[in-house]
Amino acid sequence: MDLTHRPRRLRRDRIRGLVSETSLDPTDFVAPVFVDATTDERRPIESMPGHERVPVDEAVARVEAVLETGVEAVMLFGVPRSKDPEGSRAWADDGVIQEATRRITAETDAYVITDVCLCEYTDHGHCGPLEEELRGDGVADERACAATLTVDNDATLDSLERIAVSHAEAGADMVAPSGMMDGMVGAIRAALDRAGHEHVPIMSYAAKYESAFYGPFRDAADGAPAFGDRRHYQMDPANAREALREVRLDVEQGADVLMVKPALPYLDIVASLRREFDHPVAAYNVSGEYAMLHAAAEKGWLDLEEVAVESLLSIKRAGADLILTYFAEDVARRL
Repeated sequence: MDLTHRPRRLRRDRIRGLVSETSLDPTDFVAPVFVDATTDERRPIESMPGHERVPVDEAVARVEAVLETGVEAVMLFGVPRSKDPEGSRAWADDGVIQEATRRITAETDAYVITDVCLCEYTDHGHCGPLEEELRGDGVADERACAATLTVDNDATLDSLERIAVSHAEAGADMVAPSGMMDGMVGAIRAALDRAGHEHVPIMSYAAKYESAFYGPFRDAADGAPAFGDRRHYQMDPANAREALREVRLDVEQGADVLMVKPALPYLDIVASLRREFDHPVAAYNVSGEYAMLHAAAEKGWLDLEEVAVESLLSIKRAGADLILTYFAEDVARRL
């Protein structure tokens, strides 16, 4: 037996760490923060243990707690005080994200990224104003009527421009459009540049799939669709080549960072982006991925700390430069 090659030699204590190929650091993470304009007190998110909605008055304190762990960046999601079909509170000067951003950037050193989307702001829960697709045989009942409604892509671009500029004017360091509208990066880049915010980068949700892993987030952000689903604008989970096409379009339009969402079921997409593009790649370790590990740990089936670190390592190993994750603070403390 030829045992010249013994890989186990490099798995012993002290040398094991020296030859480790992938590492995690708190600065790899972006921590999601939910700011709620409808409440004066913190509200736990039942489906996401350890997370809560915070009122605007506590947004700074919440971000300061994140910074204490070594995580330097946060992503802000808002719950507005009112909703309408157009989602107009999303670009209001006194909107929940605008006000929270002003306070956080004035009082902390956090790098503030803002979610640019409409699903939390529309009363129907979709990612833009709706239009009705015409049918030759008319509409017979309420269910059929709902089936004809879809997001008006080009009208949504106008809204996304207004949202992004309002966030930049409030002090956002980066904006992150997540609605998967065709042309959204180009429209937002042009609007930011016209408004004098040419130095504000765009992190595009360039490959966002119509996933079943978003459930807890919709509970957290009050953003579930009132009818139907989002398959007409979010990507089919079966498609990988389409992701490269989507991402290439965003690169051509000026995206600075490329996001894949979700992360764990789409590590092949993360790896493909790393091979194909020179841009920084982000991955969103989404709410369902977080919740399922917590649920298994509560049953005693998994060690939560160990599987959290292993999951994030897999995302980093696949090629992500930064990871948006609900585990950010807990794993950062451990690191």
